[in-house]
Amino acid sequence: MPATGGAGRESKFAAGIDPGEHRKAKKAARVAKLANSFEVVVREWYAKHSPNWSANHGDRIIRRLERDIFPWLGGSPVADIAAPQLLPVIRRIEQRGALETAHRALANCGQVFRYAVATGRAEHDPSGDLKDALPPVKGTHFAAVTDPNKVAGILRALDAYEGTLIVRCALRLAPLVFVRPGELRHAEWADIDSDAAQWRYTVFKTNTQHIVPLSRQAVEILRALHPLTSRSRYAFPSTRNPKDDRPMSSNAILSARRRMSIGQDQMSGHRFRAITRTILNEVLGFRPDFIEHQLAHAVRDPNGRAYNRTAHLPERREMMQEWADYVEADYLDKLKAGTIGGSTVAGGRDPSTAPGTLKRGVNWLRKMPGDAQRALATGLLLEGVLAALHIL
Repeated sequence: MPATGGAGRESKFAAGIDPGEHRKAKKAARVAKLANSFEVVVREWYAKHSPNWSANHGDRIIRRLERDIFPWLGGSPVADIAAPQLLPVIRRIEQRGALETAHRALANCGQVFRYAVATGRAEHDPSGDLKDALPPVKGTHFAAVTDPNKVAGILRALDAYEGTLIVRCALRLAPLVFVRPGELRHAEWADIDSDAAQWRYTVFKTNTQHIVPLSRQAVEILRALHPLTSRSRYAFPSTRNPKDDRPMSSNAILSARRRMSIGQDQMSGHRFRAITRTILNEVLGFRPDFIEHQLAHAVRDPNGRAYNRTAHLPERREMMQEWADYVEADYLDKLKAGTIGGSTVAGGRDPSTAPGTLKRGVNWLRKMPGDAQRALATGLLLEGVLAALHIL
């Protein structure tokens, strides 16, 4: 016959175990497990590390865990979660078509489990056992436009966009400052000094300080926008938020592009940065390190030390103004107006000659003020820009 409760107590007494204390110990263990649930450990880990992240980066992480992990694993003791319990939760994210989010969620879970191991609340990180459980994310290049006529159509559409002033200003400012799209949407008036013609902000991706010198054209756009949105924290606030305390969403720009019939396969927000880098270096002749600094990329000196945010600031200011003047120049205005065709390229001109042709045109415009010389220089620029657009 199975042992009765009394027999069990007697056996514990015989083993020198106080049954009352044993019950208390088991209850304490259960309470400790509940106190160290996955969600509790996540919140503690987040509180410890989030001060070192940008607000935007931290918000994305905690929202991802709250939305995709907590409903299924949040209440489970962190020490009891094994790979077979974690995998279905991650698979659920993958199955809705968000493979990259699934990889990011798994990586975040791994960070939390390793923190739990380090603080004595778990013995193993189960995310490591799922290393090959998800298919890899296939890398994609941002959309590129290389046909001059298509570029002309896009530039015409940007200028002719008849949506809200906020979105119009964002579309016009983007190619002049060439910051990451999310950074432009989150631009705050407190960080913008129109009188000093500069914008200082924290780069989301690296949590480092950055300075954007503002060209005359960029300042004009911001001053036109200021009366409308100056009461908001953000230069480009969400029009759907009555308090104006949230930035414009990425969908606002995507919707504007759709209304202009500009597809993601034609021009992405990031493409402005790629086009700018190419022209600044190959056409206008600026040093690559000036350009990389202005793109807020990590740049180190010959000794391996990171340059600070003010490095080469006078040269970068000159570069930003020259770039804005380039965008505003007569030949590009003609291209946007659709009055320039592709006859030079179509006639067999080698596109690889474009950088040299454009450089000569720019130099001639600087050095030869006469009408005839300027006409010849402009002709070279027109010839070169059409070829350049084929190799950007």
